[in-house]
Amino acid sequence: QDYLFIIIGIKMNNYSSIIDSTVNDMREEIILFIQNLVQSPSLANDENDVQEIILNKLESLQLKAEIIPINFDSIKDHPAFSDDGFSPDSRINVIGNWNEDMKGKSLILNGHVDVVPTGSITLWDDSPWSGKIKDDRIYGRGSCDMKAGLASGILAVQVLKTIGFEPNGNVMIQSVVGEESGGCGTLTNIVKGYRGDAAVILEPTSLKLCPIQSGALTFRLTIPGQATHAAMRWDGISAIEKFNIINQSIIELEKERHSLFSVEYYESPERVAPINIGTIKGGEWHSTVPDSVIVEGRLGVFPGEPVSDARTAFSNHIIKVSNSDPWLKNNPPIIEWFEGQFESGQTDIDHSIINHLKEAYNNVNNSNPIVEGVTYGSDLRLFTNHADIPALLFGPGDVRLAHSANEYVEIEEVLTCIKIISNLIINWCGE
Repeated sequence: QDYLFIIIGIKMNNYSSIIDSTVNDMREEIILFIQNLVQSPSLANDENDVQEIILNKLESLQLKAEIIPINFDSIKDHPAFSDDGFSPDSRINVIGNWNEDMKGKSLILNGHVDVVPTGSITLWDDSPWSGKIKDDRIYGRGSCDMKAGLASGILAVQVLKTIGFEPNGNVMIQSVVGEESGGCGTLTNIVKGYRGDAAVILEPTSLKLCPIQSGALTFRLTIPGQATHAAMRWDGISAIEKFNIINQSIIELEKERHSLFSVEYYESPERVAPINIGTIKGGEWHSTVPDSVIVEGRLGVFPGEPVSDARTAFSNHIIKVSNSDPWLKNNPPIIEWFEGQFESGQTDIDHSIINHLKEAYNNVNNSNPIVEGVTYGSDLRLFTNHADIPALLFGPGDVRLAHSANEYVEIEEVLTCIKIISNLIINWCGE
């Protein structure tokens, strides 16, 4: 038995060396493919052009590629469905299968092509869709989150096909939409029965292994006031001032909630399930006391915490704060939960897919990876909670750059990721 493991180890080392040289030889082709993806804008509801690029790429690799239409009627009754307010029937996923008839262990490589808005163009050094190369980085909206990651999975398949490797189980590429606003793409795949023995979601994790994710619940608060002329503001009730009371209390709620939970594998125990106010709209005229403020934000959900418990904790807090103020007690804020309702999710730290990815990482870097939980919601929870598929996040890019101006991904990190995923496919799917 020991002799057998030695032989397997020798074969893996040989593959690792060939993979390394093949990826390095493909460097320019890899960069051009990612640039092509970044240069195709794919805001929510406008992803079809980039999906066509993905489809053509999968077909060029002779994968069995197919288009999966998104139809809200087929998923709206699912407990994980989030109506994101975009088209219920015009978006598409793209899937590519490699050796789907084989009976060995199968692997899903999942990534989303939808990107968030660019924000003010003036904050960007170049066009958000430039795909510019500078200082060994690829710039542009979606470069980090997460077109480079999705490309890494696709290109890992290309690398293995180039060196003549054939898996003993199916490798499924899933290019999905709707992740940023609720997960309708991956949920559609699950409802339609697309399955694997494990899934790697190629989100930007700086090549950390992340099998645990916090949840995130989108909320809207409407705070009432009482309008009057600004010259007589004492006779009115400023909704902005009332929101300020609530906002300060939410900051304290975040600290309080973190003191109640003990969660492993997070870099900071005080940064597991953040609460954030993302938008504020209040008032109609500079010389009028505002009679309404509407804010939208996200409530962090701790790993293992039921969504219903998180909502109740937030609602009870708003009631408690309102009862301490004479105006808000009789005119309480209205809470609405809408769009993305991301549960938390996790895969057992000792699951074999994690051990196989650790081995693949070590084959490439000669070191052990960091295993860490992430503070954001993702499609991971759909696999773990609703498909019983072990999943983890792993990919190139620093998530702190996601959604920011001058978003970029390091080219060397992308190349390393492709090598690791190539090794993982060999480890997991076998010959």
